[in-house]
Amino acid sequence: MEKEFQEVSKFYNIIIEFITNYSFQIIGAIIIFAIGIIASKHIHKYVLKLLLKTKIDETISGFIANIIRFLVVAMMAILALGKLGISIAPFIAAIGALSLTAGLALQGSVSNFAAGIVLIVTKPFKIGDTIRIHDIYGEVQEIKLSYTILINEDKEQITIPNKYMIGDVLINSYLYRIVEGNIGISYDSDIKNSIKIIQNVLSEFEEVSNENNPIVGIENFGNSAINIVYRYWVPTNSFFKVQYEVNLEVIEALNKAKIIIPFPQREIRLIGEKEL
Repeated sequence: MEKEFQEVSKFYNIIIEFITNYSFQIIGAIIIFAIGIIASKHIHKYVLKLLLKTKIDETISGFIANIIRFLVVAMMAILALGKLGISIAPFIAAIGALSLTAGLALQGSVSNFAAGIVLIVTKPFKIGDTIRIHDIYGEVQEIKLSYTILINEDKEQITIPNKYMIGDVLINSYLYRIVEGNIGISYDSDIKNSIKIIQNVLSEFEEVSNENNPIVGIENFGNSAINIVYRYWVPTNSFFKVQYEVNLEVIEALNKAKIIIPFPQREIRLIGEKEL
């Protein structure tokens, strides 16, 4: 029991001696670090407010403000360690090694991050636009630094890493998508009247854009029919719905006007053996 009491007393004396010798350094380090945290918050708000008054994008403004805040905290932490008499050289070396390892492990994430900054600066599209990338269509719902979120007519959320948005073909059709349909008309039918009927059908749909007028015309001359193509613009969120409804109205209007839509026809001749 006496031995244990001596060990506790020894430990207590060490603590008292440590506090006596280093109490001011510890208090000073804590005060320096606390000042750094408080100052970083105010600097962050000031820098963000200043950047938002300029033409810099909100996402980039927030990113720059956060970087400055981190640097302020890191600088005050280094000062606090110095106040305790701790050498920061090993920490800097360790941070450098960790940064290199993390950089190699997160090459894809860094690429997405860099691509996100380029997208925000160049602004090839904005929220609400309809874009196609790698044969994927969707309306831009959100633009992040590392990825972009699209949503399609089926309400599916599509997340695309930003590195695929840079250095590749990107189509921006803004609020609309173009629909293309075609139908074959008999050579004996009134072609001009057929085109007019299709134009009238398209004009009856409110969803069909009036800014970009629908185009109806002859695409080619087939073996059994003259192929008429009609192209029109519709909102992205009703692309398939309007396409199916227009196709139904077109076939019904042509049938009502007695326009012949021929089936593919082939003439086959059988040649028998000649009688001797």
